[in-house]
Amino acid sequence: MLGRNWRANATKLHVGPQSRALSATPAIMEYRRTVAVRSPRPRSGPPEDITLEIVDPESPMARAAVDRYFAELAERFPDGFEATDPAADEASLRPPGGAFVVALRDGVVVGCAGLRSLAPEIGEVKRMWVDPDTRGLGLGSRLLRHLESLSAARGHRMIRLDTNDTLTEAIAMYRKRGYRDIERYNDNPYARCWFEKEL
Repeated sequence: MLGRNWRANATKLHVGPQSRALSATPAIMEYRRTVAVRSPRPRSGPPEDITLEIVDPESPMARAAVDRYFAELAERFPDGFEATDPAADEASLRPPGGAFVVALRDGVVVGCAGLRSLAPEIGEVKRMWVDPDTRGLGLGSRLLRHLESLSAARGHRMIRLDTNDTLTEAIAMYRKRGYRDIERYNDNPYARCWFEKEL
């Protein structure tokens, strides 16, 4: 999981020009204005009032969540994070092989996670993120369980993911959920740890 102070440091983030252009699209700006009016900060409380919904990865909710996820990576990674255009992966995060899930509380996105197929029997977790003010409620584990179920329903027998060793909380959650360390399986320049789990 990621740091709590990304909003204060937003002007200092190291993100690429494509990400900056994307974050300023009219749809995302309108979504942010709506969120600011309805619920400036996600309220605390039981996780039962948080719903999980599958949405198109190009939807304003998905784009806004990924934009915040990238911003937190840029804040937390020691050498920054050069964001790429999310559209490059969107096709793989759609059915039939993939899915993109958002977590909603009072209509506000407080988390997201994506699934794609690496091979006919192997799925991969992508863009796992929980709003800093909603952490500690088990939402990360809930999102992960949901993706595992979606992956199994698509015929996958194994699910994989990669992460950066800076994200110690996420690594602890993955291991607690039964993921085991494996060798590098991709060329993600920011990945330092690779995991898989049998479904």
